[in-house]
Amino acid sequence: MNGNETEGVKMEECKEMAVYMWGYLPAASPEKAPMLSPVPVPLPASASSWKDVCGGGCGFAMAISDCGKLITWGSADDEGQSYLTSGKHGETPEPLSLPTEASIVKAAAGWAHCVSVTDKGEGYTWGWKECVPSGKITCDLVTGGSFEKDIVGKQTTLQTEQVSPKSRGSNVSGGTVSQTENRKAGEETAKRRRISAATEEHESLASGDEFFTVSPCLVTLGPGVKITSVAAGGRHTLALSDMGQVWGWGYGGEGQLGLGSRIKMVSSPHLIPCIEQTTSGKDRSLAVHQGSLSSQMQLSKAYGSYVKEITCGGRHSAVITDAGALLTFGWGLYGQCGQGSTSDLLKPTCVSSLSGIQVLGVAAGLWHTVCVAVDGQVYAFGGNQFGQLGTGAEQAETSPRQLDATSLEGKHAKMVSCGARHSVILTDDGRVLSWGWNKYGQLGLGDTIDRNTPAPVPIDGCLPKNVACGWWHTLLLAETPIWAPNS
Repeated sequence: MNGNETEGVKMEECKEMAVYMWGYLPAASPEKAPMLSPVPVPLPASASSWKDVCGGGCGFAMAISDCGKLITWGSADDEGQSYLTSGKHGETPEPLSLPTEASIVKAAAGWAHCVSVTDKGEGYTWGWKECVPSGKITCDLVTGGSFEKDIVGKQTTLQTEQVSPKSRGSNVSGGTVSQTENRKAGEETAKRRRISAATEEHESLASGDEFFTVSPCLVTLGPGVKITSVAAGGRHTLALSDMGQVWGWGYGGEGQLGLGSRIKMVSSPHLIPCIEQTTSGKDRSLAVHQGSLSSQMQLSKAYGSYVKEITCGGRHSAVITDAGALLTFGWGLYGQCGQGSTSDLLKPTCVSSLSGIQVLGVAAGLWHTVCVAVDGQVYAFGGNQFGQLGTGAEQAETSPRQLDATSLEGKHAKMVSCGARHSVILTDDGRVLSWGWNKYGQLGLGDTIDRNTPAPVPIDGCLPKNVACGWWHTLLLAETPIWAPNS
């Protein structure tokens, strides 16, 4: 412990946790202008310190206080979906009201839905109704390939999933989706939702918005099953249980729920088979006779025994097993599943080009994926329109590519997070590096210039502990020194 003498009073250095933000948050950004450099987040009066950061969704931020409260801020009255989803908290961070006194330990947000986990293993979710489990399936189950045409040709997901908060243009496979096409897609989606909403028996909302569930709802995976972590995509959610199993619900049209088919909507949590299990009983003797048991056991061993980390992109998902294997599934148009192709994956599939590399952490954006290996190396794949892969170019990568930027020489990454189109890592020597889309200052570099290689974020006088990206912003949890009289 360091000590100083000031006017005869001995001072000692203490540590406290601080949260910094940068990028675009409607209500928290002065006159809705981007925050180009890290800005401290004021601590709510009800808390004495920060505990963790959770990123946030489209136009709002989330963090956890030391007393286990979920803190939200950044939404504005004219940002309808984020205003409802984030608890109507604007410029000032405030606790979100949840139907539990248990402490919140994890939280995540998608485009317009949130999910949180308590220290008792309970999950709560709210926001878009299609992302809140209702216990029944409300849409068609599509098992063929016809839905691909709908996705690629019409881009039927809400336009706000793929464009900036103010721009309505989007590059797809080198072409341009016009404003007219986006508008038509949005109208078609809204029409389908109205029809679906008319058949559902949900409670009426005080806000009058038929598409949102404002009150957090309890998520039940199964008797005795506890949730340890959650991840939220554009319109789907994953939950990790204490047994290392993955559960999913929400929209699954591109396979992002990993259930083996193009399930448009899953309204209750379903178990996702991530690891091939060895056979047993009667099937075991048959497998031995056919000579397939040994290969199956080897496959299972390579994958691992359970899942330890989950993440969701816009319409794809990724998980890491205890053996360090990376499995991906979902939309593959930009190569964001890392399988060397642009095909969708309907069930979890090991990224074979990373075989032999133990993956430590993974994060996903709208169209890209970034992972960190145990040895500190960084690999990226998927869409790269804004340099979000950090490869120094803007071409997509369908297979993982190791980053070899000068800024990474001699550094070892230990953590990664992705926003819609930007990426951020923390290194083991306390550095923060970011790259990708920067129109709203989400890289924290003091300007609005995109970067296609990792660039250091100026964070002085503090030790970064965790980073979490929202759609157009970034949050950093850091340990900062304070001096106090030695009593």
